[in-house]
Amino acid sequence: MPRLSALLLCLFFLQACQAPPPDTGEIRFGLAVAPVNLDPRTATDAASERINRLIYARLIKYDEHARPVPSLATWRQLTPTHYRFFLGQHGRKFDDGTRLRADDVAATYRSVLDPASASPLRDGLSMIERIVPRDADTVDFYLNRPETLFPGYLTLGILPAEKIAARHPFHRSPIGSGDFHLVSWERDGRLRLQRNSDRQRVSFEQVNDPTMRVLKLLRGEIDLLQGDLPPELLAYLQQRSEIEVQRVAGNTFAYVGFQLQDPVCARPEVRRAIALGIDRRAIVRHLFHGAARQASALLPPEHWAGNPRLAVIEPDPERARALLARAGYGADNRLQLSYKTSSDPLRLRIATILQQQLARIGVDLRIQSYDWGTLFGDIKAGRFQLYGLAWVGIESPDIFRYAFHSHSVPPAGANRGRYTDTLSDALIDQARAAPTSARQADLYRRLQRRLLERLPYVPLWHEDQYAASSARVRGYQVAANGSYDGLREIQRVK
Repeated sequence: MPRLSALLLCLFFLQACQAPPPDTGEIRFGLAVAPVNLDPRTATDAASERINRLIYARLIKYDEHARPVPSLATWRQLTPTHYRFFLGQHGRKFDDGTRLRADDVAATYRSVLDPASASPLRDGLSMIERIVPRDADTVDFYLNRPETLFPGYLTLGILPAEKIAARHPFHRSPIGSGDFHLVSWERDGRLRLQRNSDRQRVSFEQVNDPTMRVLKLLRGEIDLLQGDLPPELLAYLQQRSEIEVQRVAGNTFAYVGFQLQDPVCARPEVRRAIALGIDRRAIVRHLFHGAARQASALLPPEHWAGNPRLAVIEPDPERARALLARAGYGADNRLQLSYKTSSDPLRLRIATILQQQLARIGVDLRIQSYDWGTLFGDIKAGRFQLYGLAWVGIESPDIFRYAFHSHSVPPAGANRGRYTDTLSDALIDQARAAPTSARQADLYRRLQRRLLERLPYVPLWHEDQYAASSARVRGYQVAANGSYDGLREIQRVK
């Protein structure tokens, strides 16, 4: 920490000799990873989804307990398989000046359900049988099965029907009715949005290196950054009087994934040994400086469908070695595995720590680090043995179907490890068809217990969310789900 602080101070004073950057009037947001797709029907990376939340209005949103509440629309359940949605007045004007109507809602969801669209959301909305606009402000959804929490599935940003029919390139040129609209997306990756209420512009700039992001914040070249910093840099910013740092308990879920079609990782005793060889408590204490919570499941315990009774897997090197010996790996035949991760410095440090911890139980971990695009492509294609990743901003328990159902292997979903388990599938299907939310919560808790037993992944921790901002801006509130929704209220100090 002292060495890192001294380096930052030296670099900061070195740059202080330069002229300050010109004042453009924009709020400048530093990103570790730039967005790649601004079509909400096909975007899957976290940066794109967070920015799409600003550009597109949605029928529903989630409250602090991850329960669906009205956004564009209120609703009424008329029968177990028939929901009617009533559009309100807010968020009804598209960027091209046209009014958002029930036809646009229908066209958006129909386009996702069209097999030709190859949308990753299609399977999650397979309960929709048909969509019928009643008038400009009312739309009916008919389901092919009862779905108690159906409104919670309708988080997709709404697109104009006319532009959908014309095959408009929303991925590069979004047209939404949210609080912001796109101004420009330059070749260098810089993306500019403008807030519709007051014309305040926000510029998103990709700065891969976390030290450089911090220096840019101190130099006034960016006004705000969120997440993706090593703990030492976060602690350093907390010491700077001119920087405001916010931190909240988050729901970002870090885990180690397995390729279950690999003959080694398919063995339950190997996965259990790896889980027992990881000391999460030490990593949370010494690397994260307490800015994370040990996890036993994907959903945090405070989620309405979370399971607070699940015990955290405690490290047990002796038992881990015994399990590996039973699998045929001992002192003379150490287990060799590859582990893929991103080139982000924090993720590389985590990988190195896991490498050291697992070496003690007889596992030699070969670390392979890649830029985000390459890594994510390999994971979706199943080209890995082990990988480290995090689920960001999870709110709907439908994540279990998307990530663990045997029918959700990419591109149909995110079952990237190719996990198949009859009981898990049954619990997922039963939960989706359960008549009450209480029954659904019970089934999802049983499912999380089953996943902890089977270990298609090793749960690590839930990471805190934090943001650091300069005195040039005020009013930004960091969200537990890691969204950029605080930009709706942020103000620039003139």
